[in-house]
Amino acid sequence: MAQNKRAYSDCTLILPTLNEDATIGRIIRFIFRNYPGISVIVVDDGSTDSTKEEAEALASAHRKFLFIDRKAAGRAAGLTGSMIDGMLASHTKFVIFMDADLQHPPGKIREIVKSLRAGYDLAVGCRREVRGWPLYRMLISKAMINTGYLVLRIRRKQACRDIFSGFFGAKRSVLYGMYKKEGGRFVVSGYKYLFDTLKCVQPGSLKISDIPYIFEGRKFGKSKASAKQVLALIKSFFT
Repeated sequence: MAQNKRAYSDCTLILPTLNEDATIGRIIRFIFRNYPGISVIVVDDGSTDSTKEEAEALASAHRKFLFIDRKAAGRAAGLTGSMIDGMLASHTKFVIFMDADLQHPPGKIREIVKSLRAGYDLAVGCRREVRGWPLYRMLISKAMINTGYLVLRIRRKQACRDIFSGFFGAKRSVLYGMYKKEGGRFVVSGYKYLFDTLKCVQPGSLKISDIPYIFEGRKFGKSKASAKQVLALIKSFFT
């Protein structure tokens, strides 16, 4: 049965990128093939490879496509800043955030959208299994996650099963309102937009759905994990 050409016209997928030329083309083609009517915004944070060229090569074939070059616009680097810029540039009822390196399964977007349409404010992709990470990275991640939960508990804020997820969907109005009200608390040079949102949320004020998935190890390109990310997250704990 043919899919409705406007089935996902109420959604925008936001793809923050930094040197993802090995995967960005196949991600965008998969999205437009499987989610008709969806809008896609690629927010690039200063790629030095051919990410921009790979993405823009598809623009002529897809009307609902936007490429944002943050470096050219003079924007300070940061994954959270990229995600916020994408959200602000969107105009649909729902927004979905996903990495462009194939570590997040694009097939799960359907479940995220279903939850949002069912009335949830946030639909969070929750890692039930992480594959391909070395032990030291698993231990650091676990320690930071536990600290994050403690911070939210002490501040009496709302949480979910994966507070550091970079794969989630939301009502745009919720994210826009939160950023306009609490924008000074967001660490735009950081890497955990969802956590920065949750630390501003009173318990029970948002209806949150958890979408389990398997987080795959990176098969293309290089990991962006670094001490800088840890320091940015610690800063986020105290803002």
